[in-house]
Amino acid sequence: MASTAASRVLAGLENVRGWQEGFYQDLHAHPELSHQEHRTAGNVAQRMRDAGCEVHEGVGGTGVVAVLRNGDGPAVLMRADMDALPVREQTGLPYASAVTATTDGAEVPVMHACGHDVHVTCLLGAMELLAGATSEWTGTAVAVFQPAEEVADGARGMVDDGLAKIVGAVDVALCQHVLAFPAGQVGTRSGPTLSAADSMRITVHGRGAHGSMPQASVDPVVLAAMIVVRLQTVISRETRPGDPAVLTVGSLQAGTKSNVIPDAATIQLNIRTYSEQTRTAILDAINRIVTAECDASRSPAPPEFERFDQFPVTDNDPGVTDRVATAFTDHFGDCAVELPLQTASEDFSDIPKALGVPYTYWGIGGVDPATYERAAKAGRVADDIPVNHSAQFAPVIQPTLDTGTSALVVAALAWLGRSPGG
Repeated sequence: MASTAASRVLAGLENVRGWQEGFYQDLHAHPELSHQEHRTAGNVAQRMRDAGCEVHEGVGGTGVVAVLRNGDGPAVLMRADMDALPVREQTGLPYASAVTATTDGAEVPVMHACGHDVHVTCLLGAMELLAGATSEWTGTAVAVFQPAEEVADGARGMVDDGLAKIVGAVDVALCQHVLAFPAGQVGTRSGPTLSAADSMRITVHGRGAHGSMPQASVDPVVLAAMIVVRLQTVISRETRPGDPAVLTVGSLQAGTKSNVIPDAATIQLNIRTYSEQTRTAILDAINRIVTAECDASRSPAPPEFERFDQFPVTDNDPGVTDRVATAFTDHFGDCAVELPLQTASEDFSDIPKALGVPYTYWGIGGVDPATYERAAKAGRVADDIPVNHSAQFAPVIQPTLDTGTSALVVAALAWLGRSPGG
């Protein structure tokens, strides 16, 4: 059975742990922004070559694909993302990042504030364990180390660069993410799990004037403010209760001086949805509200809409998820839990959709269990537990790495494990 094979494969975990912890700390200390993951990709490729994998570098720019063929059988694809964020680290860890990088002409601090360093390290460990125990499974294990998840185009870039030809026929795709719940736990969820996301930049036009002569202007600041207020009704008054959705205005920029009414204002917003119907309805509402407010304010030019950073919904296949959840329960026992609906977004699903295969995406905990329990008892989880993208996000090394590595092995062997007598 796969669970027995998993136990035997994971008998080598102690040996893998010896290099994993150091690799993780080095990766955390040397984060790289989207499309700049050259050092990370080089280290990943070298370790996969040393493990005996067929390695393809430069896929989609800085992506790496490692293929481990072990006879006839299913092919399982596992994915880890490699990029970091423009965040100044505030964890105080001895291996904290002090790295900066240039993006859009500016020098910015860089941090693995989302946990992609965990994902890479765990997938490397899982592949090495599978490579060292080929008598326990049959088929093909594919590891995809993806760039540029944070800007939502890394998965599509690898697909466009011939990923399907590299990996061949695949039966299932698997992915995991470290999250702010107790380390040692793994959480699965069937159906919509991570939201789709759409970011939008809206420019509204006015007529500039001296601040002392507002009657001569069409004030885009007031116009933008009215739009922001009215947008708050899209979720509260136009979205059905029980249909989860988020609309956030993250930026409003206009003018340069207190006594000058500017010519334009720019609003940046982000929406999160779990169905195409809700997504379309919200996007239509934004367009309607912005256009109407511009008309009401006598805007001299129509508003401009630019969409960017678009993520697909992560909709876990029920059959695949059930198979993985059963394997997790067999291996992790009570630490296998149900993952709550997540409002974060991912581009992972672009890969299995392009390959035409079912997939599932699960979460692993990264918070010290004692710390989490104290915060929960005090009702202070939201206050005391830093979440992904926080400058203080710092998964505990163990048992996070052991759990993430084990989860990938257990899930993969739900397809690759030899049957009794096989």
